Amino acid sequence: MAQYKGAASEGSRAMQMMKKREQAQEEVEFRKKKIEEELKLSGMKDKFASHYDAVEQQLKTSTIGLVTLDEMKAKQEVIVQEREKQLAKKLKEKEREIERELEAKRAEKKKQKQQIKSLSFKLDNDEEEEEGDQEEIQSAPSPKILADESESLDKSEEEPAAKKIKGNKNPDVDTSFLPDRDREEEENKLREELRQLLGRVGSQENDSHEKRKHDLSIFAALSGFTKERFP
Repeated sequence: MAQYKGAASEGSRAMQMMKKREQAQEEVEFRKKKIEEELKLSGMKDKFASHYDAVEQQLKTSTIGLVTLDEMKAKQEVIVQEREKQLAKKLKEKEREIERELEAKRAEKKKQKQQIKSLSFKLDNDEEEEEGDQEEIQSAPSPKILADESESLDKSEEEPAAKKIKGNKNPDVDTSFLPDRDREEEENKLREELRQLLGRVGSQENDSHEKRKHDLSIFAALSGFTKERFP
């Protein structure tokens, strides 16, 4: 009879422990749902699902034999806190990695802007140099102008020299028998002017004679005389 009572007591105790284990399991599920509702991040569901699966697995492996509900809750709390610390650490590492990537992109973008600015400045300098070269080419005198200026300079140098030679002649010495280019040109010029003057005078005389004959013809016709009666 005593043996029967001992067996019944053990069975009752086992039933109580099973109920406590079920209550602990329900507590884990409740905390899991509560954290999921607080986070409200659809993209993180899989991560936190695996997180709580890992907590539950660790809780099962670390709980050997029959334990009280308080012991179960204490172990569960420790495991959850450690797991949350690990997740927070991973999140911080991920944030640092993203920040490093963003910083690298900003540095690369800044470098590209600097290169573009440097290239633009170089192109502007090249254009200014080309414009300066074109202005120098346009402002430079052409070979024809240089030749004309050189010829004019030579003539201007020759004329004072010729005047100087003429000025050095002695006026008391007769040099008419010597060849003189300037004197010959002046004489030829005077002859041409005289010839043109004589031509104009002769032309005027012919015109005057013809006019006089024409006037006499008109006068004779009006007076009834013939042209033969006038000498």
